[in-house]
Amino acid sequence: MSARRDSVQSVERAFDLVEALADGDELGVTELAERTGLVPSTAHRLLATLAKRGYATRSSTSGGYVLGYKVVELASALENSLARLRDLARPHLESIQQATGESANLTILDGDTVVYVDSVQGSRSMRMFTTVGAAVLAHTTASGKAMLAYRDRDSLTQLYSEDGELARLTPRTLTTVKALRKDLERTARRGYAIDNEEHEEGVSCVAVPILDNTDRPCAAMSISAPTARIVHDDTGELVKLLRQHATEISAALGHGAGEGAKRDGGAPGGSSGKSG
Repeated sequence: MSARRDSVQSVERAFDLVEALADGDELGVTELAERTGLVPSTAHRLLATLAKRGYATRSSTSGGYVLGYKVVELASALENSLARLRDLARPHLESIQQATGESANLTILDGDTVVYVDSVQGSRSMRMFTTVGAAVLAHTTASGKAMLAYRDRDSLTQLYSEDGELARLTPRTLTTVKALRKDLERTARRGYAIDNEEHEEGVSCVAVPILDNTDRPCAAMSISAPTARIVHDDTGELVKLLRQHATEISAALGHGAGEGAKRDGGAPGGSSGKSG
């Protein structure tokens, strides 16, 4: 497995072990080493550290390892945060769905992926990829681009190397970082993002960010539907509706309490080294 140039190898290896344990089986050092590509001595040292910190637990009878309760503690804190976001957003998602008949979605950004944390399925839409729990590539979605547009050049480079190729899911997917940056700059200027069949053929989305008390996006709201019902002359009306609801959720999260938008040190998409 190849390490990123900005990663710490020992940390990468420790998380490989945690993810291997996440399967739920009780595993010995040798099996864990095989699953993660580590030599047993390295796996043993890292497992001892994880056990000391509570992220792994060793059986006193078999000697095998399972996940520790520290993982549950961290997951509970994240779930509590997501629960508040979902509680605030749910009435707005329902209102958007009732007003448009289309699927309304709530997403968060996790590295270079978008995770759907809530969704109200459209009354006239076919079943699409926007199901709760789904994780999809951020550069292929309107929600992902709506949040990525607030990143500066350095933080984007950490996710996408300048000369790297982006995964192609459809003929319309953006596959170069240059094309993605251009799209993010356009997204930042107009304040919303569009996925024009970039994730799934025949399906398009429009999305706007939700801002928290740091004036940065903590989530995004989107409307998804067959392309003919998203990309047309009335797209602006969908954007207006999304903005109205996103603004209310943002205010409830504390956005606007400070002076101006901070947005990674400046407005997204600015000319002073910022990318959209």
